[in-house]
Amino acid sequence: MIIANKQKYLDDLQNQFLKSDLPTLEVGDGVKIGVKIIEGTKERIQFYEGTIIAKKNSSVNTTITVRKILQGIGVERVFLIHSPKVNSIQVLRSSKVRRSKLYYLRNLRGKASRLKQRFK
Repeated sequence: MIIANKQKYLDDLQNQFLKSDLPTLEVGDGVKIGVKIIEGTKERIQFYEGTIIAKKNSSVNTTITVRKILQGIGVERVFLIHSPKVNSIQVLRSSKVRRSKLYYLRNLRGKASRLKQRFK
């Protein structure tokens, strides 16, 4: 009984921090994420643009892994989408994929790494 009350309390606490204005994010989507960067006393928003290659759903701890190619080198970054550091998420394009994780894109280069666009 006490454990059930603790779990209910934790769920209520976590639900306070869920963002409600997020777009629907799918694996294969091209996204532009605005991240708050604090440098000294100044605060600015830096955008990170890439393709979602993985998504992990677990309430307030939902994460997406975004991959982009920077000067010929693949860079991946994991974002907590309900974090206060993530200012905005914008879906630029959707792609038709048949897998839940797109780790195979790590081995592809150039035109081979393109995904077929899905029109809504």
